Formats: sequence, structure tokens, C-alpha cells
Amino acid sequence: MRIRALGVIDDAVVELSPGFTAVTGETGAGKTMVVTSLGLLLGGRADPALVRIGAKNAVVEGRIALPEGASAAVRAEEAGAELDDGALLVSRTVSAEGRSRAHLGGRSVPVGMLAELADELIAVHGQTDQQGLLKLSRQRQALDRYAGEAVAVPLAAYGEAYRRLRAVTAGLEEITTRARERAQEADLLRFGLDEIAAVEPRAGEDLELAEEAERLGHAEALASAATAAHGALAGDPEDPEGVDAATLVAGAHRVLEAVRSHDPALSGLADRIGEIGILLGDVAGELAGYADDLDADPLRLAAVEERRAALTALTRKYGADIGAVLAWAEQSAARLAELDGDDDRIGELTEERDALRTELGALAQALTDARTEAAERFAAAVTAELASLAMPHARVSFAIRQTEDPEGVEVGGRTVGYGPAGVDEVELLLAPHPGAPPRPIAKGASGGELSRVMLAVEVVFAGTDPVPTYLFDEVDAGVGGKAAVEIGRRLAKLAKTAQVVVVTHLPQVAAFADRQLLVEKTNDGSVTRSGVKVLEGEDRVRELSRMLAGQEDSETARAHAEELLATARADA
Repeated sequence: MRIRALGVIDDAVVELSPGFTAVTGETGAGKTMVVTSLGLLLGGRADPALVRIGAKNAVVEGRIALPEGASAAVRAEEAGAELDDGALLVSRTVSAEGRSRAHLGGRSVPVGMLAELADELIAVHGQTDQQGLLKLSRQRQALDRYAGEAVAVPLAAYGEAYRRLRAVTAGLEEITTRARERAQEADLLRFGLDEIAAVEPRAGEDLELAEEAERLGHAEALASAATAAHGALAGDPEDPEGVDAATLVAGAHRVLEAVRSHDPALSGLADRIGEIGILLGDVAGELAGYADDLDADPLRLAAVEERRAALTALTRKYGADIGAVLAWAEQSAARLAELDGDDDRIGELTEERDALRTELGALAQALTDARTEAAERFAAAVTAELASLAMPHARVSFAIRQTEDPEGVEVGGRTVGYGPAGVDEVELLLAPHPGAPPRPIAKGASGGELSRVMLAVEVVFAGTDPVPTYLFDEVDAGVGGKAAVEIGRRLAKLAKTAQVVVVTHLPQVAAFADRQLLVEKTNDGSVTRSGVKVLEGEDRVRELSRMLAGQEDSETARAHAEELLATARADA
């Protein structure tokens, strides 16, 4: 991994051992930047404050060797990444303005893609993770993770039933709590539908009546115009001397008929004039009928206007026109049927809710049984690990309990509260020595004991849900003496099956590492390329001496450091 312009690190290369790597150095030297760099490569949050003062951006580049057939490799290739001889090249850039870019196998990818791969590649643990372990929800999640399919299968079934119950309960509450509002809505809909039904409008009726009212309002003018037009076309019986269009056209047709046989062109014109005569006769007939049929009855006009007023009253309330009013009526009738069916719906939902609560109780019991069985195995495994971490008499156990709740579900003859993960409250208990009552680890474990419990839990996980790399950031805080030696020994054992990276201040832990990296600042307060180096031979003895006594040249400290290294080599 290469780190540039990140925190106190100017430019440095970190080479991690396939086994156990210990990262050491003075307080403030930049050891934590190694953890931060790994976090960035694995999709962690980009904080612009991490960019070294004066630099435009910070860059972390890493080469990750993937296990053969790893799903992470498949996922990376699906994203367009290319593997380099079985390894994945990852890059993360953070600008001083806060922008962040990620590259995977030479391809730009969303940062979230790195986070997806991280779950399969590395388990990170630090002081904040220890505090997280104190939360009951985290302890339940740890137990469920250990149990695997035994809990995952009933938990999935329980979760589905829980979501259905929540939906049904919400629907039932919505109907019952809004009963008054829904009754008021039904009354308004019923009133509107009754008002529309009383008028009985027809689709398009408003347009038809508007046309009729216009016609009736101008009946005399229309009749006069039709009569005059008819006279012009067909003649006026009261004026036998008058000339009309039909007579003129008929005269023209007779003249041409007499000579049409002499010229085909003239014959065609004669036919067309004949057609005009026929058309004039038809129009004249229709005009005569129109004038005779025109209704100038003022009573009919009054009836039309009254009907239009009734329709207008509807369009003012329910739609822009009668078509919209009828559409409103159709929708409102359906909504009213729904509201009127609330009583039936309440009964159906109540019955469904009760059935789901019974089903949920049975699934919760199965989930509790699975957790109880897994808790016994988990506690026994963690207790065995604690014995190898200088806590031979410590005992770990789980308390799995439920809280009485009259609104809950029935489990084992009791009505208990429930949530999305079941009815169980899971709490990790520790009895540090014989005779001590089991107490919650938040109250019954010191800082050093909590570190060891955390390590023991992770070692147990390693046997059931392994990842290729484990990163521990000073989880050995508060530990010293023999316990520190045992932690180093246990980490070395874990490193036989996985890559282990530990940021530590304990020489007893660092001595067991396959590779020890020293992070040190230069005189100007930065960490350069030469500031992260692999310690071997005399250099490693000097660093362990410094960690032991604060004095690299102390003969006593040197002797102790050599003894620690000899112990570690003997265990290997």
C-alpha cells in the first residue's frame, strides 16, 4: 500500500506480511494513518481534513491479492475491473475540497463498490468496535452472525411475517382512527351523488342545450332569413313576376339542351347546369322545411334555460362540464362503496392481524430456540478462547430474555414485546473469576478484559465466518504483562489461517508478529517514504526495547526484548 499526503504521512509505502504484521511507533507518529488508509481503500468516509496541509489531495493505492475463486473478484470484474496476476489494484483519491474518487482495477467506480467488496475482504476492529460490542443490539447481531443459517432462516421468515403484520396493523389503525373523517367524507360524497342523480344529466347534454338556446333565442331572424333565401332560390308565390334562381338555371339548361348534340363540350356543361338545378331544388326544399319546423315557442326556450341552469349548478361543484361531472360521480360512487365497506374491512383486517400475530409468535419461538442453542455453543467457544488469553477462570454466557407487553405477541404462554429482529433481548455476560456472578460485559469487564473478550469473539468468528484479513487497531489497550503475551500468541495463531494486521503499543504483542513495521516522523514532523520501514534483527530489538522501557539502549530492556522474540519464535 502506498500513502501520499495523508495526515502526517507525506509519502510512504507499507508492505504487509501475509501472516501477522504489527505496526508500531511513537504516539502521534502516524500509526493510525495506516488504519485510515486501509479504510479509504475499502470505501470508508473521505474526510478532507485528512489531506496533508499544502497538498491538493491525498492518494492511497493498494494491491490486494484475492483468494482463488473469491466472489469479490467476480464482482470486481463485473464492474469492469481487470485483475493483475490475480491481484486487484485499488486507488482512492481525496481532494482538499472534499471530493473523492475511487478506481478499481484501472476502472473508475463508485466508492460504494469498494465498500461492497470490503465486507468479504477484511474485518476491522478498534476501540470504537469494543464500545459497539457493549450495545445489546450489537450483541444480538454477533450471536446471529455466529449461528449462521440456523438463525438466518427463521429470522427471514419472521421478518416477512413482521412486515405483513405492520402493514395490516397500520391499515386497521388508519380505518379506525379516521372513522369520523371517513364518515364525513362519505356524507359529502353521498350528498353530491344524490344531487347529480336528481338532475340526471346526459353526456354532452350541456352542449346540445347551448345550441338549442341559441337557436330559440333568434328564431324570428332565422325564420325570416330562411324564407328570404327560399324565395330567392325557388320564387315567391305572392310575386309571380319575380325572377328566382331555379327559373334562371332551368332556362339556361333548356337552351343548352337544344344544341348539345352538336358539341360534346357543350353537352358536358349542360349536364353540370342540370346538376345545379337539382341541387338548388334540394336546398330550396330544405329551407322551406327548416322555416316550417323552426320552433319559436317561448315556453320551450324557458324550459331549456331552466335545464341549463340545473346543469350549471352541477358543473360549478363537480366538474368543468357535464362529462367531468359524470366522471366525478363514477369515481365518487366507487370511493363511497369503499367507505361503506369499512365495517366489513375492519372485520377482515382484525381477523388477518390476529392470525399474523399467532404466526409471528410461533416464528419468534423458533427464533428464540435457535438463538438459545447457538448461544450455548458461542459462549463455550469464547470461554475456551479466553482461557488462552490469560483469563483461564473467566466464563462467558448469554442472557436471552423477553419483556412483558400486553400489546405484544404470545410466546411460550407469555405476551411479550416484539420488533423486526424477534422478541429476544440478547446480552453477553462475563464472570471474570470463580464465584463472581455473571454480569453484563459493560459492567463486569475492565478495559483490558473487554479487549480480550473482543479478540476472543473475533477468533471464534474466524472459525465460522472467515475473511482473508483482520485489522485490529489497539484493541490491546488496557492490557499488559502476561495477558499481553497471550494476546500476541493468540493473534499469531489466528495469523496461521488469515492475514492479521495489528496497530499496537505493546511489545509483548509486536514480538509475535511475522513482520514489524515502524512508523516514525522526520525532524519536520512528516512521515516520508523511509518513515515506514520493516524492522529486522537489531532494529527490531531496539524498537521493542523502546516500547518496553522508553530507552532503546537499555541493556535490561534489550534482554527482555530478545527474550520476547525468543518466546515468540519458540511458539511458532
